[in-house]
Amino acid sequence: MITRWLLRRLARTVDDRLRTAPVLRKALTKVFPDHWSFMLGEIALYSFVVLVLTGIFLTLFFEPSTAETVYTGSYEPLDGSRTSAAYASTVRLSFDIRAGLLMRQTHHWAALLFVGAIVLHLLRIFFTGAFRKPREINWVIGVTMLALALFNGFTGYSIPDDLLSGTGLRILYSVTQSIPLLGEWLVFLAFGGEFPTEQMVPRMFVAHVLLVPAVLTALIAAHLGILIRQKHSQFPGPGRTENNVVGSRFWPSYTLRTLALFAWVLAVTFALGGLAQINPVWIYGPFEPAQVTSPAQPDWYIAWGDGVLRLFPAVEFRVFGHLVPSPFLPGVLFGGLTFLGLYLWPFLERRHCGARLSHQLLDPPRDHPARLGVGVGVLALFTVLLAAAADDIIAKILKVPVLDVLSILRVLALALPVPVGVVAYLVARALPAAGDRERGELSRAGVPQVRRSGGVGSRTDKAATCEKLRSPPETAQSAGDAGLDDETRPAETVGGGARIELWQEQSGVWRWRFRDGKISLVGNQTHLSRPEAEQAAETAYGNLPMLQVKAPGRLVTAAIGAADRAGRAVGRTGGFLALAVFSYWRNRRSRGG
Repeated sequence: MITRWLLRRLARTVDDRLRTAPVLRKALTKVFPDHWSFMLGEIALYSFVVLVLTGIFLTLFFEPSTAETVYTGSYEPLDGSRTSAAYASTVRLSFDIRAGLLMRQTHHWAALLFVGAIVLHLLRIFFTGAFRKPREINWVIGVTMLALALFNGFTGYSIPDDLLSGTGLRILYSVTQSIPLLGEWLVFLAFGGEFPTEQMVPRMFVAHVLLVPAVLTALIAAHLGILIRQKHSQFPGPGRTENNVVGSRFWPSYTLRTLALFAWVLAVTFALGGLAQINPVWIYGPFEPAQVTSPAQPDWYIAWGDGVLRLFPAVEFRVFGHLVPSPFLPGVLFGGLTFLGLYLWPFLERRHCGARLSHQLLDPPRDHPARLGVGVGVLALFTVLLAAAADDIIAKILKVPVLDVLSILRVLALALPVPVGVVAYLVARALPAAGDRERGELSRAGVPQVRRSGGVGSRTDKAATCEKLRSPPETAQSAGDAGLDDETRPAETVGGGARIELWQEQSGVWRWRFRDGKISLVGNQTHLSRPEAEQAAETAYGNLPMLQVKAPGRLVTAAIGAADRAGRAVGRTGGFLALAVFSYWRNRRSRGG
């Protein structure tokens, strides 16, 4: 009771000065879809929070310097050895600082989870068409965050100055130096001179803890701001239209769910940090320019870059008298084309099909076979590249020459993506063509129908796919607790005759519901007047016919009222108990005095 009074007093004080009540009221009633895939972006956000929290702890004990020092600490095999200050502080942090190893490993696991969640989030957006208008800006922001996450993960992986990270830095230095005209200037800016230099660890440290996190924070804020400003996308289904969002309100349903997810992310990352060893730099030893770690594999999110370097043949050529070294094509051009394709895909698809309409409903992936085929084919290619980054490990496990493994992976990189993409395309085309959309299965009749309709890349296929892009689906889905309570949960798709029904309760308040055949979705808020109820219904479902009807059964209203009364009763009871305990404690204390 006292706490509630203090919170209300504080809220009134802030609102009197900043007028925050309308903004907060609107934010608390915002609706978020309930599909599990929308939580991938939140996992990335909470992983970033874990990275910031653990990173602050590590910054207090890490020395970003390559100056030579003598390690003295609990790890006896290195005691008395001459190493860099960065490496010595990393080993000391792992063995001599209380909770230091837990924080180091949790930080590393959170980085892996952060990048993984971003990748899965982008894949969901790509295959469901969530990048389309009006969300192209958020797609560009997301791809930029992925690039920055890869860069920041690599710099954090490299600043301990151990032998494994030094091998990776040597590769990055050579790839950067291979850029014609700009290479020498870029390595001087990033590394401070010819590899290895005394400035490379301090410069990477500044980028890792200051520059990139600041940009990431700004991009995350912009990403969330655009998400709040725009209507949230959702999967099609009964009750869901281009003009509404069905799911959970921000308060209290969505807030409790997202806080629980945050707790899970914290629990999982710290459990991994305490139980699963990762990046044991004391085993690798300090970096020595004359030595190379073998076998050596980077973290998974940059392993594809290492894999393409291993698979690509050594090709050098000259352009206008300037030498283009062999690392340029696989290391610079391939990576550049990859991210350029990601940046341009929404605009290329829109230009290809001429789809200019805004889309709020997402696409089932199989409804757009061409997009699905391209995405699956590219994923197959990157899977081969990830395997190529571990070709020496594969050769050791299979006990075969590493050159044989390399030759097989080169063949797979060239031959696997196209067939896999075509198969995904045919499966997506055959499912609707065979009439198996409801069962989610592929029958034998589907493939011949695809072949008769023109096959991959035909005019018929292009026309059908682009027609789906131009014309957003009209289906809708029943509501959860996000601003809509359902009296029934039908499986049918909404057809014609949809309307809004309004009525006045005996208490004088107004209610409304969406009605179409057997579907009846009742708003869970009451309104003081009919215009307010009409405005709320129009916000949820757009411009539909409105009809005043008699008040229906009072089951929903009674349930809401009972829950509200129960909550108030619990609050009052808790307040009275707190006052009683406080009074009893004061009496005991005064008697004792």
